[in-house]
Amino acid sequence: MTAVAREKRRYSLFTNKALAMLIIPIVIESAFTMSLGLADSFMVQSVGENGTAMSAVSNVDQISNVMIQLFAAFGTGGAIITSQSLGAGRTEDASRSAKQLYVLMLLASVVVAALCLVFNHQIIDLVYNDNATGYKAYAYTYFYLMAASYPLLAMFYASAAVLRAQRRSMNTMTSAGISFALNVGFNALFIYGLNMGVLGAGTATVISRAFPAVFLTVRLTGKDNVVRVKLFERFRFDGRIIGRILFLAIPSGIESCLFQVGKVMTASFVADASYNVALAGGGLVNNANVANSVTSNINTIGSIAGNGVNTSCLTVVGQAVGTGDEACVKYYIKKMFLISLVGNALCVGLVWALSPLLVGLFSRNITAEAAAMATGCITLCFSVQIVTYPFSFGGSAVLEAASDVRYTMVCAVSSMAVMRVGLSFILCTPLIPGLHIGAYGLWTGMAADWTVRSVLFVSRILSGKWKKASGMFAKDAARTEEDIGR
Repeated sequence: MTAVAREKRRYSLFTNKALAMLIIPIVIESAFTMSLGLADSFMVQSVGENGTAMSAVSNVDQISNVMIQLFAAFGTGGAIITSQSLGAGRTEDASRSAKQLYVLMLLASVVVAALCLVFNHQIIDLVYNDNATGYKAYAYTYFYLMAASYPLLAMFYASAAVLRAQRRSMNTMTSAGISFALNVGFNALFIYGLNMGVLGAGTATVISRAFPAVFLTVRLTGKDNVVRVKLFERFRFDGRIIGRILFLAIPSGIESCLFQVGKVMTASFVADASYNVALAGGGLVNNANVANSVTSNINTIGSIAGNGVNTSCLTVVGQAVGTGDEACVKYYIKKMFLISLVGNALCVGLVWALSPLLVGLFSRNITAEAAAMATGCITLCFSVQIVTYPFSFGGSAVLEAASDVRYTMVCAVSSMAVMRVGLSFILCTPLIPGLHIGAYGLWTGMAADWTVRSVLFVSRILSGKWKKASGMFAKDAARTEEDIGR
């Protein structure tokens, strides 16, 4: 085989068509999945006064996102192992790790759900100090239902991670689409038809999460899968595989959970500061809090493309790492960054252009002052996100796919603590006279965090130090597609 032919074959691990068939369904799935919470927030606008129900739902979603990120982190660990094993041609290892992952996540989710159900009020009271009319009652009710759905989320994330790793993202997209349709339909029935308010929104979300959990679990057991989980076979925990999953999942879980904790903390800064200002005669309590909720919802929409591409990195870069071919890995890292930059810019640009319309949709039941504040925060957010998102979160996904999880954890947590939490606290609260800028302070801290993360992750990738963490590039381990029989 000539050198030219070998070079061409080396980079055919994912053709352009294969990348499109992987990434596009994941982006669409991301849109559906991220829209579940948005649908609840949007459809409960008419409940309560001055957007209190919408604010309660949005803030409880922030708490639930901490748990979701925990499940996603375990899924990430499983996806990395599965992708690297498939890249190396070790399908039996991939199947064994998938079964261990599924059972481990299901058991962990039951424990987490039980704790959240028992300590529902304490968690809400600890995190949020918003005493607007009805806010706490709405938050308690919605959080009970979200906690009950955590085992369903664990089933979904475990199954989805393994299916994506073997390039079966059409299954996860289909389930997410049907789930979204169920959520909107039951929301309309329960909120508008039966006047169940926040209880109806939560019930609809639980029902809509049950379908993808069961559907993807059934698909994962299918005989047509390269990696298949046999649920009813005798099961025993494998310490070696569990250790490998935890090695990858724990740093990723700490990073993701603390990231969401940081989002919850910064939201509480805004809520507490606006409440204290109101006590001092400074005006309506809920303006800054609701403006932040609206901005967060619209930011979620703008993140859809970038989030989908970043999720795809685990499969693409993970399988490339599994081949042991360094040049192949670098090629796909560059390619995924390019796709992420273009996709993120298009999505953010479109949502930014439509933001006046979106603010109107999300703010029909709030004050003009809160809507104006949300518009300003969106401009601040998107002006930075359009450039930094592919590097700050895409860079993290690339390093995780190469098993460089400890570095990403340390950098992400440090940046979050200093920039997202520390800077936001200074700017959101009256700690330093003259610097109190409310919700704008939160999004300034967010933008600073994205920028610092981008610098840290890109510099790590360029340095090549991630190769040591992957453990796949020893001279005697280097392989091409031809060597592993692909």
